Amino acid sequence: MTKLGTIESTLFVPMLGRIYASENFPKILYDKRALELKEQLPKDVVHDNTQNQYTYLASASRSANIDRYIKDFLKRNSSGAIVQLGCGLETTFNRNDDGKTKWYSIDLPDVIEYRRTLLPESSREVYIDEDAFSDVWIKKIREESGDITILVIASGLFYYFEEEKVISLMKLLHSYGNIELVFDTVNRRGMRMMQKKWMKKVGHEDAKMFFYVDSADELASKTGGFVHVLAEEEYYKYINKEGLKLITKISMYVSDFMNMVKMIHLKL
Repeated sequence: MTKLGTIESTLFVPMLGRIYASENFPKILYDKRALELKEQLPKDVVHDNTQNQYTYLASASRSANIDRYIKDFLKRNSSGAIVQLGCGLETTFNRNDDGKTKWYSIDLPDVIEYRRTLLPESSREVYIDEDAFSDVWIKKIREESGDITILVIASGLFYYFEEEKVISLMKLLHSYGNIELVFDTVNRRGMRMMQKKWMKKVGHEDAKMFFYVDSADELASKTGGFVHVLAEEEYYKYINKEGLKLITKISMYVSDFMNMVKMIHLKL
């Protein structure tokens, strides 16, 4: 297996969450491709019992939320494209492919190399082994696709970078026109909780985290005023909580009530 760094190695966490939900709570998320890949993952990863129901479903809920935004985008844009930044082992394409839209998956070379062993490109997918914060990938896409509308997904990515770097990326993408951005984030309280408990629970307490958003409007103002906030939503608002443990339900309700984890949708 390709040697992965600290941040890259977190790519197994969302995969395990999707597998757990698919096996136990398919009303939250059913991911056929993730289930098919279970036996190909490292055994120590699959049989790691450090997570609990809430942490598994937090990852699955992110995927379910991302799917909602993708489906809405595809309804509104018959000729758009979708980009996954920090794609890791995401199987978003397999869950949402409409048979015509082109997908671009961006990640560091070692991750893309490993991804190809499990998820080789289809005819409508392009893998680009580049830094998500560089301009190389967006130049390539614009050269290939012209001025179509692009939905950029940053799933579980921005947490690990300073706010200045995230804002610089938004400014960069704005200069390439017709781009929407969807990402998950936390507020200040949520960041403290993630650093103190969640990352330790999933076995990655050494992965440092920086980026949080208390207000999407405030974040938009820091970019220079060109960003339009399309949505700022509670993370578990649309998640089916039927059959979950009481402690998991309480954790989800508290998170939403305190706006600790959220989904943000921007027009750049």
